[in-house]
Amino acid sequence: MKAYDYIDSILKAPLEKIEGIKIGTSVEGQTIEGFRFGKGNKNISLIAGNHADEPIGPLLLKKLVSYFSSLSENHPLFEKFSWWIVPHTNPDGEKQNLKWYHYTDSKTDLDQYLLHVQRELPGRDLEFGYPIEGKIPALRPENTTVYEFWKTANAPFSLHASLHGMKSSYGAWFLIDEDWIERTQQLRQKCKAKTKELGYNLYDLDRSGEKGFSRIDEGFCTRPDGGKMREHFLNIGDTKTATQFHASSMESIRSLGGDCLTLVSEMPLFIFPKKERKLVWPDTYLNQWSDQFTQWKTDLISGTVSADALKIDMESKGVYAMPWEDQMKLQWQLIASGLETI
Repeated sequence: MKAYDYIDSILKAPLEKIEGIKIGTSVEGQTIEGFRFGKGNKNISLIAGNHADEPIGPLLLKKLVSYFSSLSENHPLFEKFSWWIVPHTNPDGEKQNLKWYHYTDSKTDLDQYLLHVQRELPGRDLEFGYPIEGKIPALRPENTTVYEFWKTANAPFSLHASLHGMKSSYGAWFLIDEDWIERTQQLRQKCKAKTKELGYNLYDLDRSGEKGFSRIDEGFCTRPDGGKMREHFLNIGDTKTATQFHASSMESIRSLGGDCLTLVSEMPLFIFPKKERKLVWPDTYLNQWSDQFTQWKTDLISGTVSADALKIDMESKGVYAMPWEDQMKLQWQLIASGLETI
């Protein structure tokens, strides 16, 4: 079987508490768990929750851990690969955001999301808080915890995926390590095909390298970079924000040696209509939709609109919640394609 073929079994895995390894504690003293599976010669890192308002990555990894726990030690996925999995790197942020979702949900409720979502800003952002030994310190104890967990491999990693999401877009977006662009043509083809098979568009924008985002292909960009983030804010005179960006998890794990393929998934909680347009940055069409979600939130908080009226307006504008199962399928397709690539 190809790696993607396990997706139905993964999605069916029960959401039960699987005891992992206590690898550290959060700022608020909550346990951070890691999981180790397999005995293969290729080390795989999967993490989620760096942005705690993006629950689908953690959900997939919780299900993956549940599924892996049911397998024999001689399973093909364990013979070829050794897995280091942290389903949620930020249990404090998870606790705050559980006000608007449950892991048993099938899609996101817009009014609950807008009323209760909490996003950590630069200076608290876990994705850009990782260390590079001797060069960049960790931002938070959670970052140190994950970094030290990786170091227990005592060898470089072959693949690292940090699972993320977006509030809204008109399709799926995939981010790829710049050093692997020429080696990921097949990966891109498979992710494109699965996206279209499930009935979705690919999200396309061209930021021309801003913050490390360079367009590779429709639906594909290079993944962000801490150094590029710092450079961007220094260029606009915002020294304070620049200093709050450390290394991303992708940069940090590559600093441990080898030539690790690093990937980021970006699946939208809400999908708005696609519009053909010239790709420029800033993108006025995307900004219009960002403003629309901000206005909906303002109206909800002020009581100008009810939850029912919001849903009617949302539907009239062609906006809908992307099913969580489809988001997980596309995240697993990215991981599975990465496994085939390495």
